[in-house]
Amino acid sequence: MNDERLVTHLRHVDLAVPDYDKQLEFYTSMWGLDAETTDDGLAFLAAAGSPEQYSVRLRAAAEKRLDLIAFGAANEADVNALAERLGRAGVKLVCEPGRLLTPGGGYGFRFFDCDGRTVEISSDVRVRQHRKLEEGESVPVKLSHVVINSPNPEATVAFYQRHLHFALSDTLHSPHMGEVMWFLRTNRWHHSLAIARGPHVSLHHASFEMRGIDEYMRGTGRLLRGGVEKVWGPGRHMAGNNTFSYFLDPHGNTVEYTTELEELDEDTWHPHLYDFSDPTVTDQWGTANPMSEFVAKQSFNDVDRGVFVAPPV
Repeated sequence: MNDERLVTHLRHVDLAVPDYDKQLEFYTSMWGLDAETTDDGLAFLAAAGSPEQYSVRLRAAAEKRLDLIAFGAANEADVNALAERLGRAGVKLVCEPGRLLTPGGGYGFRFFDCDGRTVEISSDVRVRQHRKLEEGESVPVKLSHVVINSPNPEATVAFYQRHLHFALSDTLHSPHMGEVMWFLRTNRWHHSLAIARGPHVSLHHASFEMRGIDEYMRGTGRLLRGGVEKVWGPGRHMAGNNTFSYFLDPHGNTVEYTTELEELDEDTWHPHLYDFSDPTVTDQWGTANPMSEFVAKQSFNDVDRGVFVAPPV
């Protein structure tokens, strides 16, 4: 049991935002999420094709921050086993396992990772009524993955491998910077979490899966026509073999449309070490604007000053 991977999938990403109304308008009218539940200064936004109650939570706050990243587990026993495993290792729990009060209920707990960001693990959340997207619908099917910045990424990768048994799929490196990004998976999909080398702790980007190439391009075009600032894309990465179009939300968080993320045979997969300085690694198609220092800095984001400074474990 101790060596078993008990985290099953990514559930949602929760953001604190200073201009709540502007962000809510962006994520619903422009990005294509549905406001399933809203309260005063709190919104739970769902992706049309996902059984998750919500993929993004927005919370009105004086300063923007990443509130938490939520992952799923199969059942209460696995949630309890994970909490016990983390507690024995000295990881600081935010709260012990118990009933959740968020939409869909369920059973879960929260803890601080080694960078101080809050992570939630939950099970038995009520399945949301969702649907199969039709041809041409350029709205997100689901939350695909989340990428986080860390000034000590080697330690952060080791934390998720050791305590949650995430598996390494691929790594990016450059001749000048060494290893710069690690792609971690919780299931057969290439990554649900990636960790990037950055100057400070922050959200790098949140990525949303589209129905297919046509819908991905239609969504990219809608945002361009709407005047949303594009960071990078459209293109296709080597690691994960997925398409990418990166944009900035109204407060400078990077969000991505993607599709066709690689599905791995976990029994036979061996991680690659890709040279990030090779333009075909960053974009196989050659259609995206070149990766540059300016483009990279867009996803460094602002310093997340809301994180708990956790002791090393």
